[in-house]
Amino acid sequence: MPEYVPITIPDNPRLAQNIIHFARALRRAGLPVGPGRVIDAIRAVEAAGFTQRMDFYWTLHACFVNRPEHRLVFAQIFRLYWRDPRFLEHMMSMMLPAIRGVQEDRSAVAAEKRAAQALLGDQMPEVPEQEEEEEGTQIEMDASLTMSAEEKLRSLDFEQMSTEEIAQAKRMLSRLTLPVKPIESRRRMASHLGRHFDARRTIRDALRKGGEIHSLAKAKPRLRWPNLVVLCDISGSMSQYSRMVLHFLHAVANEKGQGWAKVHAFTFGTRLTNISRHLATRDVDAALKAAGAEAQDWEGGTQIGTCLHAFNRDWSRRVMGQGAVVLLITDGLDRDGAGALEKEMERLHLSARRLIWLNPLLRWNGFAPKATGIRAMLPHVDSFRAGHSIASLEDLAVAISRPDDLGEKARLMQML
Repeated sequence: MPEYVPITIPDNPRLAQNIIHFARALRRAGLPVGPGRVIDAIRAVEAAGFTQRMDFYWTLHACFVNRPEHRLVFAQIFRLYWRDPRFLEHMMSMMLPAIRGVQEDRSAVAAEKRAAQALLGDQMPEVPEQEEEEEGTQIEMDASLTMSAEEKLRSLDFEQMSTEEIAQAKRMLSRLTLPVKPIESRRRMASHLGRHFDARRTIRDALRKGGEIHSLAKAKPRLRWPNLVVLCDISGSMSQYSRMVLHFLHAVANEKGQGWAKVHAFTFGTRLTNISRHLATRDVDAALKAAGAEAQDWEGGTQIGTCLHAFNRDWSRRVMGQGAVVLLITDGLDRDGAGALEKEMERLHLSARRLIWLNPLLRWNGFAPKATGIRAMLPHVDSFRAGHSIASLEDLAVAISRPDDLGEKARLMQML
């Protein structure tokens, strides 16, 4: 264990206290910040100085952030804590109901509500004194007849959830199911209620009885269940949605009796990674930790065409047999050329029984297929649906067994 010598600090260590309060807020927001990192941060600030704001930001960033998914949370908490003089007003407006005059006329930034909850849950830090504003009229609200917290959480965007809401959403996702109807196989089995005449069995029974046919044997198709193949985008713009969807897929893969023969899961950003064996682990935290260690391109760039080419070349024949249903979770913002992407999407569509595209951007009312990648992919899917909340995943469970479900594809195809 490293030993730390006493730090030379002023008699009134206001900056050190604020760094300690800042570290507590980061820990409440989910970052693994312990006493050792706090001491390292104070030492680093003492060595780097407090003259440049950018130097101060990256000094604390180097001490407290060691995973890509923590960068956005750290940036929001830093802005609210150190840089924005109206940070308390921002936080209170995000935590209160959206009433005009209370909340600012702007959309919430990703991870901002999570940062606000982490700061408000801690003791108020020491900040420069501001001029006292005139006391306003206090408004009391009775929310006893409003929708329940669980109903509200169903329609909340994954990107705007706080730390506590994310934990509640994960528990709700673990209870969701994704049932599917069986498929009638071309193979048949004996059944006296079958609608097909079984000539071979009839003749075989007649030979046992001297060649006389006493009854006609009947058969019915065998029932089999398809595979579920999931291609999940884990690029920077999809990271929060991907984590929640993977929690849902883990519950689907470990729930017996839903009808799926096998669940195959792949992640892609700049490269394709097979995480199917990790989802078979019963413990969800251990499964996603192993999947995260396997996929090295979390929160990186997006090369959908290249990754789909790798899937069609290396994995399509292995996992797409017997009428597999494919779930494609991505925002469609691709850096590759549209020609290659359209070709790979067409091949994937022809190999699948159904191809369903979940796009979190579809949550916006003014969404239009303007991006080149979206325009290349949309014609080659069977259904185009939103995938940004628990409610959208519940709707997927209803629509996945309906071959006539198009989602929003018909409406958006008219805009192309």
